[in-house]
Amino acid sequence: MGLDVNWAVKWLTLSAQAMAEHRVELIELDRAIGDSDHGENMDRGFQAVLNKLAESPPETPGAALKLTAMTLMSKVGGAAGPLYGTAFLRAATALGDTPDVDAPALAAALAAARDGIVARGKAESGDKTMVDAWTPAVEAAEAAATDGDVLAVLIAAAEAAEAGAVATDPLVARKGRASYLGERSAGHRDPGAASSALILRAAAGAAA
Repeated sequence: MGLDVNWAVKWLTLSAQAMAEHRVELIELDRAIGDSDHGENMDRGFQAVLNKLAESPPETPGAALKLTAMTLMSKVGGAAGPLYGTAFLRAATALGDTPDVDAPALAAALAAARDGIVARGKAESGDKTMVDAWTPAVEAAEAAATDGDVLAVLIAAAEAAEAGAVATDPLVARKGRASYLGERSAGHRDPGAASSALILRAAAGAAA
């Protein structure tokens, strides 16, 4: 069985809950190596997504992700809005109008989201950015997709993203505001990688 629009709406709802619950944590991570606003921005952006979903209920998973993309781009400041907006828009485009997302399509959508982040941010693995969560997540999802189980794909992606976020701790930032700190950026988790892991965990939670 694939994933329908109810899964997509639940994913976005759980993402909003996660951003609210981890708002302070994300602020503290961003305070260490950024400008302190990541938690606030992500919480505000996903609360706006919830309002949009209530105003205009989507009919397909792709429509839900496109609505999310447009909302995050308009409501989330700094680099996160364009990056997450591009990710959700690329994923929406990959899914198209299908009402039912199977495992290969799901893995392809996650890969499209990651590729959008890379294209927008010009970052690579090891730069200490959200790419360090998304790339291992995509690799794990693609490996799990061969078995055809959508929940397994999402769990694999979430676990890999969480490990990828933790792995940013010792890295020296080469992109974004954190790169201005040079060696002093080491020892802190990238807030974008942390929020990415929360979003991908929410996707798995919505399918469970």
